[in-house]
Amino acid sequence: MADPNEQIHIDADRARAGATPHMTRYILPISLALVIAIFAYLVLA
Repeated sequence: MADPNEQIHIDADRARAGATPHMTRYILPISLALVIAIFAYLVLA
């Protein structure tokens, strides 16, 4: 049986059960810019 006080070391990808693509950091700024552009178009039109 494993010792409950023994530390377990696993890498971050295995701990999260997947990869972390960096695409998500672009979604918020792009969508925010689109919303601002659409609202500006609706107000000025």
